[in-house]
Amino acid sequence: MAAQNNAPLPDGLEIAGYRIVKKIASGGFSIVYLASDEDGNAVAIKEYLPSSLALRQVGELVPAISAENFPVYRIGLKCFFEEGRALARISHPNVVSVINFFRANETVYMVMAYESGRSLQEHILRRRDKGEKPLVSERFIRKMFNLVMNGLREVHTNKLLHLDLKPANIYLRMDGTPILLDFGAARQTLKTDMPKLYPMYTPGFAAPELYVKNSNLGPWTDIYSIGASMFACMVGAPPQPADQRKSNDKMEAHYKKLEGTYSAELIDVVRMCLKLDPMERPQSVFALQKALTVKAPPQRELGFFERAKLKISSLIGKNGKDIEDKDFTTIQEDTM
Repeated sequence: MAAQNNAPLPDGLEIAGYRIVKKIASGGFSIVYLASDEDGNAVAIKEYLPSSLALRQVGELVPAISAENFPVYRIGLKCFFEEGRALARISHPNVVSVINFFRANETVYMVMAYESGRSLQEHILRRRDKGEKPLVSERFIRKMFNLVMNGLREVHTNKLLHLDLKPANIYLRMDGTPILLDFGAARQTLKTDMPKLYPMYTPGFAAPELYVKNSNLGPWTDIYSIGASMFACMVGAPPQPADQRKSNDKMEAHYKKLEGTYSAELIDVVRMCLKLDPMERPQSVFALQKALTVKAPPQRELGFFERAKLKISSLIGKNGKDIEDKDFTTIQEDTM
């Protein structure tokens, strides 16, 4: 069955003590809303509504699901609920905070803390549109991804995998610190159980093992996506999709183009993460963090023009916060 466009819940709807303000994002798997709780606090509510299985018309609350699709819909519903429950146990500044989840309208809703900011994807695209060189600084990549990996380590400790890690799912708060969003584990469960939902990965950011049914997934799978996300920060686009690389790998030419803009050490870390063989990648997030730290380029004396550029950059910065571009503070409501 082809994917359908599902109508969002209407603005102003009261549901389980929350009031829907507006839809802020939608995809093939879910719809995300900005809402307010009973005290008027802003929250984000994610609704399980796979467009390939369920159809909700304008004016309706309960989606229509065919008898054929209902068993698979229920499997995904259970996975989504269990994932929400697992995420609710995680309290970490770099992982989305799940504060509640509830059942209504024959589906499940995950309630998350809402924070102003924007996705790393939008951050990259804005800088690309401005013609920034380098696109994103090495310092920013090292610092920001170290924080992302702090959150990912906590996720892996709780026996969860992200499975859809990409710049669109890394959210930058107003102070530039990242939060991991939109976990793909429930989607992955559906993919392995039902070919009709295939593919559920994001080409370019997905490890090669995600293309193979019943393959061995683990921390190394998310590590591939970390490398792909770092690469996207450097280039402004995802790496070559893993399935294409198996027959005609063009990544070495891309790494060559990064030489001179980024240190050989950082390029090597990205190359290591993007190995097609899972066993050749770092096997844990801790090992990757160690490589990112140990392989930092040695300090050297800066030349006159570099010192001048650094001084100008520090004057542009806002209150010493690690924000890459000066209009970041104007962002109010970006897609989760």
